[in-house]
Amino acid sequence: MNPVKRLLVATDLSAPARHAADRAALVAREVGARLDLFHVANVTAMEKLRLLVAEVPAEIEQRVLDAAREEMRELAANLLKHHGVAAGVQVASGPLLPEIIGHADTISADLLVLGARGSSFMRHLLIGSTAERMVRKTRWPMLIAKQPPHEPYRTLLVPVDFSPFSLRALRNAQAVAPGADVVLLHAFEVPFESKLRFAGIEDELLARYRIAARQEALGKLRELRDEVGLPPERTRLIVLHGDASRNIIEQEQEQDCDLIVMGKHGESVLEDLLLGSVTKHVLAESQGDVLVSV
Repeated sequence: MNPVKRLLVATDLSAPARHAADRAALVAREVGARLDLFHVANVTAMEKLRLLVAEVPAEIEQRVLDAAREEMRELAANLLKHHGVAAGVQVASGPLLPEIIGHADTISADLLVLGARGSSFMRHLLIGSTAERMVRKTRWPMLIAKQPPHEPYRTLLVPVDFSPFSLRALRNAQAVAPGADVVLLHAFEVPFESKLRFAGIEDELLARYRIAARQEALGKLRELRDEVGLPPERTRLIVLHGDASRNIIEQEQEQDCDLIVMGKHGESVLEDLLLGSVTKHVLAESQGDVLVSV
């Protein structure tokens, strides 16, 4: 990922989305990027009301947009007051995802920031085949803010499977939080382990395989660390046997990480077609923020 020059916060003006705006302001200040706030007003309810009640004023949609603009201006003023970051403000109406993606493309955004528990956007991301197809087409990393921010990111957890997406995720991590420590995590499982056990393969042989696989993975982690120029004294290398989703969530807590950075795809063909199953699990179960790389 190139240096982050422009962040776009897609906000529904809920409390979690306001946390996302605060986080985006911290990132923008740390990396010297421009910040934009974007809101897609929900006029669907008004349209339904107009169908039921003929007396609803025709200008009601404009009132909704004006009220949203005022809230957005207040949000921008708070960001300037608390973080010293001036943010551009834009309000639109229409289909949620196409509007957000179209605006990100228009302003050449480098990073899309959103709240994890807002009223609509994350639900659209994680539910429905149409949404997944749209997510697959996006060209921007997405920072999902789950916690109210108090300081810049300090410790990043970057799970890697040594696919090309792993290198991209690590470069995205550097671009968003250049001053943070990094935990590189690789989780592996013995291929066909249950079938091997059923076939009578001894535990000692499987244990030797795990040791060899762990040493090989550690070597690859060192190569990856050196390739992107991470300082060894600020980089932890961890290789664990077992389910990737479970290990990621556990290590987030054990390593005291405040951001998980991972690709939206896995290494399999199926996960390349959809938002990867491991990524979905981490988005749902993690306590801290998640940066979904592309």
